[in-house]
Amino acid sequence: MFITLVNLSYHGVYIEEIPSGVRTIAGVPTSITAFIGWANRGPTDTAERIYYWSDFERYFGGLDGRSLLGYAVAGFFANGGTDAYIIRLAGPDASPAKATVDGKIDFEAKNAGAWGNHYRITTKIRPDDTAKFGLQVLYFDTADDPDETHGVVVESFKDLSVDPGNARYVIRVINEQSIILQTSLKGTPGSPPADSATPVKLTGGSDGTVLQPDTPAFEKLLTDPSGTIPLLEKVDLFNILCVPGETNPGVISKLQGYCRKKRAFMIVDCPENARFESLRAGPNPALTDINSVNAALYFPWLKVPDPLQKNQPRNVPPCGFMAGIYARTDASRGVWKAPAGVDAGVSGILSITETLTDMENGTLNQKATNCIRKFPVYGTVVWGARTLRGNNTVASEWKYIPVRRLALFIEESVFRGTRWVVFEPNDEPLWAQIRLNVGAFMQSLFRQGAFMGNTPKEAFFVKCDKDTTTQNDISLGIVNILVGFAPLKPAEFVVIKIQQAAGKIQS
Repeated sequence: MFITLVNLSYHGVYIEEIPSGVRTIAGVPTSITAFIGWANRGPTDTAERIYYWSDFERYFGGLDGRSLLGYAVAGFFANGGTDAYIIRLAGPDASPAKATVDGKIDFEAKNAGAWGNHYRITTKIRPDDTAKFGLQVLYFDTADDPDETHGVVVESFKDLSVDPGNARYVIRVINEQSIILQTSLKGTPGSPPADSATPVKLTGGSDGTVLQPDTPAFEKLLTDPSGTIPLLEKVDLFNILCVPGETNPGVISKLQGYCRKKRAFMIVDCPENARFESLRAGPNPALTDINSVNAALYFPWLKVPDPLQKNQPRNVPPCGFMAGIYARTDASRGVWKAPAGVDAGVSGILSITETLTDMENGTLNQKATNCIRKFPVYGTVVWGARTLRGNNTVASEWKYIPVRRLALFIEESVFRGTRWVVFEPNDEPLWAQIRLNVGAFMQSLFRQGAFMGNTPKEAFFVKCDKDTTTQNDISLGIVNILVGFAPLKPAEFVVIKIQQAAGKIQS
């Protein structure tokens, strides 16, 4: 407790406000998912945050039969996901569509891709003020449609000016407000562009090489220091990582290591052609190293109705669907509940690529492979909740997904909730405040049923005192906080014992 002394200068009553020392620790989100994959449009220099499927359609073009990314994101939102980052990979030979209006203003699609070829631009000078003009962006279903009346106006800007000092300076307005175009002036035009006799077509946009998972070009962008990792580094917080269709053990191992560093969890896809026989010996050893505590593998792939092929079945990897189920389970039951069981139904699918028996499921479960099963009445459900470190022979303390994810949640929440401690005097008053605030956070989780135990003392402990922070630590500017909890582990095996009551023996 800190006391502020006031200057007593006159006779009377003085009131002092004394800080309580309570600094509430808020639990961080648990299911913000980062997706990485090829898309036909969208920014390539940032991780774009989206909240709805319509956002993905608007920024990244929706489903594209050449890529698994859109199907994974659709499965995420269909199964309860609400918050995601999208990192678009594009080939080095992809290029943006471009156009020049009246020889005065250069326009370019916001990002590379053939999508830009579907847009055209019209300009019109204001009759009452010839220094200002309006601009419209039109979309055409067919890039080479010769009928100019088929276009739909998708963006419209009024009262634009070529004067840099004007509040409606065309460069500033277009670059800041348009989600389709970016622009620059050719030289220093003294007058606005003339009225368009016909819409000016953007041309030259190209998708370039379509990057597919498990190929060198795709994986180079995944693991290269100048590739996707710097984009993820700029994201304040993500909890789950999905790279739909990527199954290369070496690449996955590196991504698992990165997830462990970021206190995130990776959902790993099995190969599309994986079958029980190919997995019964267990996942590739490269997937089960020490960093695999922050990852889980799911089998088999899913069959979904493909809207691009008149709803014919298409095989898609399970990672996006599983991430949605994680989010749904977190919201309804908490991160300490296993994202599996009869409540973990998989929505938006037709079937699965392989049907497993109970014995086959049991074999794979003990090898740390989570199965997706189809049952009568319940439909298709997730029937496994182990991390890739969950092989029975390893006996890892992080064998189960909910236990590991709960630990990551506590770590991230306490990390962010104790930043105020930095530069505070490192002594008992500070330690007492830390115990108070971290203890209150753990108590709130206990009341929600996150821990095993009937009392807080049985469920968790928080230590921060002279035993955890020695004099040498104090001299080095270190304060140590020890937090322990008794996790709830999922009931994988329910044993029902039945005994027949013997009738009274007549004597």
